[in-house]
Amino acid sequence: MLDKNGIAKRIAQEVKDGYYVNLGIGIPTLVANFVRDDISVEFQSENGVLGMGPFPFEGDEDADIINAGKQTITTLPGASFFDSALSFGMIRGKHVDLTILGAMEVAENGDIANWKIPGKMVKGMGGAMDLVASAENIIVAMMHTNKAGESKLLKRCTLPLTGVGCVKKIVTNLAVLEVTPEGFKLLERAPGVTVEDIVKATEGKLMVGEEVPEMRI
Repeated sequence: MLDKNGIAKRIAQEVKDGYYVNLGIGIPTLVANFVRDDISVEFQSENGVLGMGPFPFEGDEDADIINAGKQTITTLPGASFFDSALSFGMIRGKHVDLTILGAMEVAENGDIANWKIPGKMVKGMGGAMDLVASAENIIVAMMHTNKAGESKLLKRCTLPLTGVGCVKKIVTNLAVLEVTPEGFKLLERAPGVTVEDIVKATEGKLMVGEEVPEMRI
């Protein structure tokens, strides 16, 4: 089973040379820490940063340099800062190759809910609605179940949707799954996790091949 860093490390394997990548709040922000040194990647944050690097070491933080989640970040040589209009122009103009974000629920048809739990105070949908509406390639980083042990990979989302039919791939603490027209397809399982564990933790339709390889982290 993976922890948050393990999920981010596995997702980092999906990042290709030359990609422009938007990192959402939470687990996705960790991905920048694990990208291979031999490739060139531009990480974008919707608050107006292009060229984010790994998180700073303790004592090296600059409170003026933050990501969309208000976490202090580092920047790489050539990084740039700009206003929200330009940032969302990049997103809506489909200039981002890969979007990595978290979710509360994902449905077997690729619907995503990641912004609101009814009855609880929220700040708003934020940039997620633009990202999921504009991105061609969306990977979700999430825990497979909630704190009560209930599946977060569902037949249909129960929470208000952020986007419809947009998620391509999901990496959880248990597995890597692809969203297909027929439902979730199990691609890999986390170290120490059995196929039976994943089937039990997945409410939505799950397709399992004869042999499911273990992730290489």
